Amino acid sequence: TSFADVVVIRSPVEGAAEEAARWSSVPVINAGDGRNMHPTQTLADLATITVRRGEIKNLRVGLCGDLKYGRTVHSIVYALSKFPGIRFTLISPKGLSMPESVVEYMRANNITYDITENLESSIPELDILYMTRVQKERFSDPAEFGRYSGVYVLNREKLNSAKADLLVMHPLPRVDEITPDVDDDPRAAYFDQVKYGMYIRMALLTELLG
Repeated sequence: TSFADVVVIRSPVEGAAEEAARWSSVPVINAGDGRNMHPTQTLADLATITVRRGEIKNLRVGLCGDLKYGRTVHSIVYALSKFPGIRFTLISPKGLSMPESVVEYMRANNITYDITENLESSIPELDILYMTRVQKERFSDPAEFGRYSGVYVLNREKLNSAKADLLVMHPLPRVDEITPDVDDDPRAAYFDQVKYGMYIRMALLTELLG
């Protein structure tokens, strides 16, 4: 780290950034470590919610798709759990359910949550719907990936039953889990996530560099 002021590390290995930080003489930013966490994305998510809703409290948040390998949803659970009145709906097939360690964290901190496999029946109750893609690179068996690919698809028709102020979020890139006809819906917030993600990472670097 003699030639850098900050190290930004994105790794397929869980815990890589934490290990790097133990040896680094400069700050290390975790830009995603395997299927573990993605804290910079979560900062972008929190900024998006704050700008779009004005505050973060008393929200029912649906997390949909690959909750097992999706590091963004792990991070956002830990972050949103620090705000008042947050309730989670965990929407996934049984084989891609939220890791027990994250569920145990919610239980230990008295965070209300429910678990379902049905996206359509959950949509009317939600204030935020956080979609995720099924990540092909996380599967060693192509057949297993094939079983889950395309299991949840959000389209304009399914949003007919949603709240008028629902936020549809996605860390991007998407595959087929949000159809293009949702893009011009005022409830779509995923392009805002990209914009605020740029600003929040600029702010983070500015803070670390003094």
